[in-house]
Amino acid sequence: MSDGEGHEVSDGEGHEAVIRVALADDQSLVRAGFHALLAAQPDIEVVGQAADGEQALALVREQRPDVVLMDIRMPVLDGLAATRGITGDPALGEVKVVMLTTFELDEYVFEAIRSGASGFLVKDTEPEELLRAVRAVVGGDALLSPGVTRRLIAEFAARSREPAPAEALAELTEREREVMALVGMGLSNQEIARRLVVSPLTAKTHVSRTMVKLGARDRAQLVVLAYESGLVRPGWLG
Repeated sequence: MSDGEGHEVSDGEGHEAVIRVALADDQSLVRAGFHALLAAQPDIEVVGQAADGEQALALVREQRPDVVLMDIRMPVLDGLAATRGITGDPALGEVKVVMLTTFELDEYVFEAIRSGASGFLVKDTEPEELLRAVRAVVGGDALLSPGVTRRLIAEFAARSREPAPAEALAELTEREREVMALVGMGLSNQEIARRLVVSPLTAKTHVSRTMVKLGARDRAQLVVLAYESGLVRPGWLG
């Protein structure tokens, strides 16, 4: 298992931990393709499949996977509602949701992140990118490139004329605010470390402490909070 910085994480007994993945998509061919790719990896196990949001919720509650690859558009219960059901359940706090979409500019991507998803992938993503994404999200990284971050913030800017009050940031130190702004601009831990001239571990620690103080589930939510609080503005991202 990766820690999100390209290092392997063991299960505490010297063995590489296996990443448990659940698949939720109403297209059987999509599920079959993802299953074949993921199951062929020695460090990944597919623990189940679901064809709609209700099935996905039941599967996640039963299996407690590390990652759910969740289609946004599904019958019975859509992926957004299913994601809220997962992220709103304290018992499922360790489960990471990665939304699957046909189009990168899907109108629901922003709402997926607001609902607690750790990121999103287009369904035709390259196999290597899918595998990297699954490993990265388990390690704590959000699947948010600078380009995706720009779109998310632009979408938020279009919906909200005024940023939310900054009271939520009161508990943060000056360095933590600085780190949060850099996360909001789409920088990785490695990039933050280079920018601040600190070690990647120190950068990761600052990010983790900031998420804990703000109650952010992961980096994806931290990006949204960075804009909502006014700490990051669209013009900063070019």
